[in-house]
Formats: sequence, C-alpha cells, structure tokens
Amino acid sequence: MNKKDIESRRTFAIISHPDAGKTTMTEKLLYFGGAIRDAGTVKGKKTGKFATSDWMEIEKQRGISVTSSVMQFDYDGKRVNILDTPGHEDFSEDTYRTLMAVDAAVMMVDSAKGIEPQTIKLFQVCRMRGIPIFTFMNKMDRQGLEPLELMENLEEVLEIESYAMNWPIGMGKEFAGVIDRYNNRIERARAEENERFIALNEDGEPEVHDAFMDTSYYEQAMEDVMLLNEAGNEFDPERVAKGELTPVFFGSALANFGVQTFLETFLQFAPPPQPRELKSEEMKDPMDEDFSGFIFKIQANMDPRHRDRIAFVRIVSGQFERGMSVHVPRLNKNIKLAQTTQFLADDRETVDTALPGDIIGLYDTGNFQIGDTIIGGKGNYEFAPLPQFTPELFVKVSAKNVMKSKQFHKGIMQLVQEGAIQYYKTLYTEEVMLGAVGQLQFEVFEHRMRNEYNVEVQMQPIGSKVTRWIENEADVTDAMTGPRSMLVKDRYDNLVFLFENEFALRWFNDKYPDIRLYSLL
Repeated sequence: MNKKDIESRRTFAIISHPDAGKTTMTEKLLYFGGAIRDAGTVKGKKTGKFATSDWMEIEKQRGISVTSSVMQFDYDGKRVNILDTPGHEDFSEDTYRTLMAVDAAVMMVDSAKGIEPQTIKLFQVCRMRGIPIFTFMNKMDRQGLEPLELMENLEEVLEIESYAMNWPIGMGKEFAGVIDRYNNRIERARAEENERFIALNEDGEPEVHDAFMDTSYYEQAMEDVMLLNEAGNEFDPERVAKGELTPVFFGSALANFGVQTFLETFLQFAPPPQPRELKSEEMKDPMDEDFSGFIFKIQANMDPRHRDRIAFVRIVSGQFERGMSVHVPRLNKNIKLAQTTQFLADDRETVDTALPGDIIGLYDTGNFQIGDTIIGGKGNYEFAPLPQFTPELFVKVSAKNVMKSKQFHKGIMQLVQEGAIQYYKTLYTEEVMLGAVGQLQFEVFEHRMRNEYNVEVQMQPIGSKVTRWIENEADVTDAMTGPRSMLVKDRYDNLVFLFENEFALRWFNDKYPDIRLYSLL
C-alpha cells in the first residue's frame, strides 16, 4: 500500500440549496476530469440530455437530485471522488449521511439569492464535523447581489470568515471575468484559451491592456480588491483545513467559467483521507494496514433491468481487494466481497483494488445496513454510528391490489433499508406506516414502487407527529395511549410514541414522568 497513492485522494461532496447549480458543477468537474465528453445541462429536457449524476427517472422529470451519486476521475495527479448530494430539503437525511463520508465540502451559492435555508442546514453539518468548506459563488453571468454583499451575507449568516480567491469584474451581461488574487492574474470570460489569462505585475496592474479595463465596473473591481488586500482576512491554509476559513471563488458553472481554476486550487488545499472516529472514541488512521470501511448509503435498482442493490462503502484504512473476506461486527459473520463496482460518471466498472478515501459499491443481497462497519483482518471494532433523523410526516400505506402484497412488502423493505423513509406498524392490526422528513420522499416512494416493483400503492396521510422513542419500554401500558398519542413499532420492533403535537407531548411528560422518552436528530 503506497502512502503517496493514499495522499493523492480527494473525497468531497457538493452541497447547496436546490437550483444553485450543484449538479451542473458536478458535470463540469467530470468534464475537466475527462470522465465525460459532453457536459449536458440539467434543464435541457428537450434535448434528452440529463445530468450524468441524475439517474433516477423522477430526477430526470423534475431536474432535481434526490439521491446521492458517486463519481470518480483523475486530475492533475489526484484521484477525485465526488459525492453529488440531494439539494432538496426533504432529502436532508441522505445528504447528512453522505457528509459523514467526505473529507471536504464545496458549497454552491446562487449569487442572485445569497445564502439560502438549505445551505445553512448543510453548512452546520460540515461545521459540526470540522471539515473544510470551499465556496463557489455561482451564476455571475446573471444579475445578482453585489460581491461585497455576498461576502458579508456569507460571513454573517454562516458565522465563518472568508477569503476571496478571485473577484468578479462586472456581472450579468457586463461580466468580463475575474481578478484571480491567488494566482495574481486576470481570467477573462468569453476569451479564446490562449488569451484567457492576463498576468498582473507586482503593483497589481495588468501587463496587457484590454477594452474592458476602461469601464467603470473594472475600476470598481480593482478598488474592491485593494480594499480586500488592506482590510480583508489573510489566506491561511491551516484555518481552511480546520473549517474556520472558507476560500471563495466567483464564476459560472453553466457558462463553464472559473470552474477549472477552482478545481486546481481546490485540489491543492483540500485534505487527503482523514482519520475516522470509532465507537470507542479512538481514531482509525487511513495509513493503518488493515482494511476497514463503513456503509453510508444503500441504493436499490440503480439498474432496473437487473434489480440490483448496492451498498456504498467509504474506505477508511488499508487496501480493498476484490474477492477478500470481511467481517461485519453487527452480524458477527464474514462475507466474501466478490462483486464490487466503482462509479465513473454514468459508467460502472468492476473494481479490483481501492484505497482509503475511495468509494466502492458492493452488490448486496440484503446483508448490509446503513452504518455497518466492515473489517478485513482480525480486528473487532465499529465506527461511530451514523445519524438518524426523527421523521415528522406520516402516512398509512397499503397495496391497491391485495394480490401484490408480496411485491409490496419486498419493495417497502428494500426502500426502507435505503434510509430515505422509515418503517412503522400499528401494534395490533399491523398496518404499515411510513415516516419521512419531507413530503417529496413519499412521492419518490410511490413513484419507485410503481416503476421498480410494479405495485400501485394507496397512501393515507396522518399528518405531522412528534415522534419519541422510549428508554424504559417495559413500563409502558396501553392505557397511556389516547386520541393524542399513538403507540407503534419501528422496523426493529422498538416501541415509539407518535404525539399529535408538542402540547400532547408535554401533557404526557407531566402525567407519566417516569417514562423516559428520547428523539433522534
């Protein structure tokens, strides 16, 4: 196992509010990495081109990402693993788990809208983990907020210091390019490749004159840069690595401006594979010889023709080799990893070896669960558990055709194991209920049951509930339930209370103080 090969890995997620250009950015990065020849746009539905990273039918119909895709390519001596996360807030749980599997994050911001609610939530997850965050202010080729306003918005809302790696010259139709502070040059928009860069001298003056330099927006950009040089934050790679300072890049993913420069600078400062916390609170070092990894995502039917189910593994230490046997502590059994895959844009290929930082897919017949640790060798430890969300919305669900109950139950259990929806059943009648963080998850569930399992379902909404698990289940009695509190079982047969609202929860706590309730995230 070569230390240099491990240190060449860069594994990161792209996070943003919906429609900030995240999937377009992924496409352009794949394009520069040579993984795809044609970076088709997400919205170009008439052309039949869909984003390479959006594979599910419902994603193609709506132009959104609702699953996390994994893509790998090589660039400038680095092996790059990108995890393209769902931007839609209803899929925050899937995104949250994905952020547990990366070493850095790229935050896309729509320059016309600034920092949006979903961005704040995802940023907080990154901050909680202390991972470096790189910010790309997107859509500069459209009219938007002033650059200084965007920087102020970023620092105030997210409470993180920032350093502008480049600075825009104009915006919208007047967008002429950027002053690249880090590389001490001007990068021109809409210029031929050999005329793209103009070097700046020691005084910060361009060595070649161009017509756009006689405009007021160029003068404004130069004034802003002087202000940043005098009063702005210092660039400090150590603070970037700790997640205390975010480097900011301005550009346009759709127009493919500023993306390559961003990629090169990002790969220079993004960290290699990092240690991972164990349940024992010790850390697992990526340079350890023994193989280890954890499953952060399970996806069924990525290829509807083959009814496949893939468990996504982040490798933490050691070298993966196809055909190796691994130990799964939760099951206390060994499993041979004969069928494995790696993801290269929309192609999947068998992988023979992989190193820390890499993401591999294991073909799974139902053995694995999200959060499972897999170990090669003789160790017997587990990684710290992945977070689970407390669902807020609930529906009762059944098959429209009773004759299809077998497919119905198989489909539900497979989709539940993916982690986007949670499974419950009523105590005595055993009616199936689903819980989710947002409404879109139910729509995706219905769509996939119909298209992948050929089962039409009927869903009866029962609204939002306050969900609580119980530490001392043995002390709970049927008498504690009523019109405002329902008792159900989760997929692991744990008892769960569903309260109508916070008032009902407080009333219950007052009446039954000995019952110890708790929630997930």
